[in-house]
Amino acid sequence: MDARSTATHSWTRRGLLALSLGAGAVIAGLAMQMTGANAQQSDVPVIAAAADLKFAVTELAAAFKADTGKEVKLSFGSTGNFATQIRQGAPFQLFMAADQKFIADLYRDGFTKDAGDLYAEGRIVLIAPHGSALKPDEALDNLAVMLEAGRITRFAIANPEHAPYGLRAEEALKHRGLWEKVQPYLVLGENVSQAAQFALSGNAEGGIIAYSLALAPEVRSQGAFALIPHDWHDPLLQRMALLKNAGPVAEEFYAYMKTPKAREIMKSFGFVLPAEG
Repeated sequence: MDARSTATHSWTRRGLLALSLGAGAVIAGLAMQMTGANAQQSDVPVIAAAADLKFAVTELAAAFKADTGKEVKLSFGSTGNFATQIRQGAPFQLFMAADQKFIADLYRDGFTKDAGDLYAEGRIVLIAPHGSALKPDEALDNLAVMLEAGRITRFAIANPEHAPYGLRAEEALKHRGLWEKVQPYLVLGENVSQAAQFALSGNAEGGIIAYSLALAPEVRSQGAFALIPHDWHDPLLQRMALLKNAGPVAEEFYAYMKTPKAREIMKSFGFVLPAEG
């Protein structure tokens, strides 16, 4: 591996270590705040939500409070890490995963009240910051040209080992025949939201992130993106489930997710919604 690749991977490891320590501190703090049987039925439940939901569910929580007068606390991160934390006793009451298999596994092992509900299907995009030499296109043709010319120095995706959006990015790059070529330049975000920060930081030519993040005004103003064909990767079927300790406010928010207002908010962030039943 050359010096440039070594520096990239070293920078990534430092970033991931810092984030891992930070995430541990957050979970420890939540556990201390919510110790005891009554605390698990807190009036302000903590919702573990996949990072692609950062803007959509923040808006949903505000609408929920406006309509019901009730609050929820939101914690955003990678689906795989949340699943591990739930197994270790993290005091979440609702889990909104980016890949339904994590809900299925938790249900099988007795951590959720039931098998949950499919709430959305996600999509991925190629994104580049303003001023980048990378010009996003659906076929990733410009990315292929730049890789061939040695003009990519850093390219961001979420960590495929525990972030569903990172795994789908890997699948799409493999479909296009670019995975091996891009690997030396990868910068791995702890989750897809951090991958978006890396991709738009100005230190990378771009990356692959969630469509829902790219559509948010805070992100859209920073760069250009192109939607990657949905058949280049396995579907991102996103499922939510109430955990065994869920209280009435968490149950009410779960039900709110199925209302017309909530569905409209999700659609505005590019999610494909399940048919209303």
